[in-house]
Amino acid sequence: MRRTVVFDYIRRMIREKRKLHWVLLDPDDFSIQEAVRTARACEACGVDGFLIGGSLLHTDHFDAFVRSVKSAVKAPVLLFPGDATQLSRHADALLYLSLISGRNPVNLIGEHVKAAPLIRRLGIEPIATAYMLVESGMVTSVEFMSNTRPLPRTKPMIAAAHALAAQYMGMQMIYLEAGSGAQQTVPDDMVRMVRSYTDIPLIVGGGIRDVKTAVAKLSAGADIIVTGNLLLQKNGLSNMKAIARAVKKQKS
Repeated sequence: MRRTVVFDYIRRMIREKRKLHWVLLDPDDFSIQEAVRTARACEACGVDGFLIGGSLLHTDHFDAFVRSVKSAVKAPVLLFPGDATQLSRHADALLYLSLISGRNPVNLIGEHVKAAPLIRRLGIEPIATAYMLVESGMVTSVEFMSNTRPLPRTKPMIAAAHALAAQYMGMQMIYLEAGSGAQQTVPDDMVRMVRSYTDIPLIVGGGIRDVKTAVAKLSAGADIIVTGNLLLQKNGLSNMKAIARAVKKQKS
């Protein structure tokens, strides 16, 4: 398998004017059996891929969790690691996240150095991703655990400058993140400005819980949206299906 097979797939979908919808499954929120049922249901309603990981992992079944989800679905399964311990050979790829919105060296390069030899040994495809935390009206898990300040939501130019710097440094994708359970999503004007300054795949996540919000992020320039905590809410799966249907109707 070529080392860039998943990233090539992402770029091909974007060239074909496809918008993508990924679902984040946190092993701290789901048992393995629940994750398998949820992943199958999401794929059946049109979800394009799955992220697995979290800011604070207190379960001990990460590898089995990834293996089980991967066995249950055909869509790509990507690792979304909170640190160097969240690795599994069963994933299709890994978002090699550098938290460029912060200035904590551990999240800029430290965990990456520890993980790199393991990633090579396990044969996981790494996709260099500029991870940018955006102010969302509350202290999120990623903000607290990473000990970084988020980008101010009223300053889209600051976000655009960070994203452009990441592209110039060779990052393959940009991820604008409001955080798990965010009160406010990444502002549409910030998504729009980041899109206008960069031409690599743009992911937006955090607080996306309905069709209107999902479509707004895609219309502003996101190539991929990520939903997660939505599934933990009442009627979460039905809302997920509605979002998935809406995403399929969008064109770049």
